[in-house]
This record gives sequence, structure tokens and C-alpha cells, in this order.
Amino acid sequence: MLDPHRLRQFVAVAKHLNITHAAAELKLTQQAVSSTIKTIERDLGVALLKRIGRRIELTDAGRTLRDGAQLLLDESSALVRAVRDVEPDRYEQLLVAHTSTVSVDEVVELVEPVCREIPLASVTVRQLLAHELIPALREGQADIALRRGVVVPDGFTGSIIGYSPLRVAVSTHHPLAVERTIKLGDLAGSALVLANPPGDSFYSDFLITACRREGFEPSVLISRVQGMPTTTAVVGTTGFAFVTAEPGLYHHDEATVVEVAGAPRVPLQAIWMQHRGSRLRQILLVNATRQR
Repeated sequence: MLDPHRLRQFVAVAKHLNITHAAAELKLTQQAVSSTIKTIERDLGVALLKRIGRRIELTDAGRTLRDGAQLLLDESSALVRAVRDVEPDRYEQLLVAHTSTVSVDEVVELVEPVCREIPLASVTVRQLLAHELIPALREGQADIALRRGVVVPDGFTGSIIGYSPLRVAVSTHHPLAVERTIKLGDLAGSALVLANPPGDSFYSDFLITACRREGFEPSVLISRVQGMPTTTAVVGTTGFAFVTAEPGLYHHDEATVVEVAGAPRVPLQAIWMQHRGSRLRQILLVNATRQR
């Protein structure tokens, strides 16, 4: 039988195709990881890796093991959680992860029905970078992840649970900061501040398309600060950022969020593991659907 600890090491090697990088991620020595791979190959009686010059590639057997190993590890984590949750004295937990593009107010609205229906529920909310959501779900560090997207990753279930009106954040020194409501066309000439370059993110492409529909091509500025609320991205700049935060002043009055007339609405997507049940997550999803 394959040992889960050994499987995790193989999955890391299959991801990086580099023993050194896999060992660094796992905080193990290269020798330990190499020894583990040889042990798995000996137990299975097949070669999992092959060297082509200085590169490592997976064999057909290695690719088959990689594809099945991640699912097996995910299910193992789910089983551990399920066993622990049956303990009568153990409070039910809901772990919610979200990106900075989802405002705190939106998350509060989603978890409030859970807290109301299950008063003893323990709800933990964490803001993560976009690329951290999937690992958090796989490793059991999140029961549900909220982001701006439409494509569901393989092995996961997802749903659009709402649409949020876009607003605009600008520095309080920006000429439009004094306006109560603006039109998208008023932003022509100002740089659009994004967390991810065009082409790397559904959300970035969505925002650029919104500008183009208003008749202007925005110049793009990639924010140097990641993992912070989107409203911070405009502080100290002459650009603007699309946000879903409520209108008002932010960050010691250094940023202002302004309403946009006829603003497009951006989808809010929830994703979760296919075979990992959660009563609290289901309550969240049902109530979110009712509010749409």
C-alpha cells in the first residue's frame, strides 16, 4: 500500500520536475526525497521518472500515479475531517478563503446566515492570493473559496453565487475623488491598476473589457503590493482600481471609493472539493442563491 507521506513527496516532485525544488517545498533533504522515489518505484515495480539530459520527466506510469495520487491525498484529508466532525463535543467549523477582489462586506453577508442558523458554528475567514486558493482547498485549510472567475478547476465543484456592482477606487488626490458618481468614460487617461497582468486572470481581462466597451483602452499598472485589499492599490498613484467595496474613504483617507453610473456587475464564484461534504458550506450556498 502506498504511504501518504511518500505520496506527498512524489506529488511535489511531479509538480516541480526537480528534486531540489520539491525537497525545499517539503523542507526535506534531496537525499530523503530521492530515496522515497526509489522506494515507491521498487514497491510498484515500475519507473516513475526518467532523465532527459539535465531534465526530469514523468514516465507514463509516473503520470498515472500523479493524477491519482492528488485525488487520494485529497480524499484522505476529507476523511480525517469527517471523522473529527462526528465528535459530539466538537463545534462545526467553516473555513472560508477569499481573494482581495472580494470585499469584507461581501464575505460578512455570506457567512452571517451560517452564524445565525448554527449559533455554535466556528467560522474562520482568510484572505489569500489567487494561486493559494486551490492548495488551501486540497489541504483542508478551506472548505470554500471565493474569487472572481467563471472556470471551475478540474476535480472541483463551482458555482456563480452572485454578481457585484463595480465601483472605482482612486487616491484622494485624484480629480475624480470629489465626485459622488462618475461614468466609466471619465476614467479615460488614467491608468488601470491591476493585481495580475492581462491574460493571466479572468478578472483582469473582464475589467479591461469593461473599459473598452466604454470606448477607451486603459493603460495598465500592475500593483507592486499583493495580498492587500484592492482599495490600497491606488494609494500614492494617479491611477484607478475597480473594487466592490462600499463608497467612502479608506486607509486614513488616502483612498476614495466612488460609485459608477451604469456599472457592470462582476461574478462572484465559489469553488469547493467535489467529495468533501460540509453542512455549513451548504447553508452558505443556499442563502447566497436566494439573495441573487
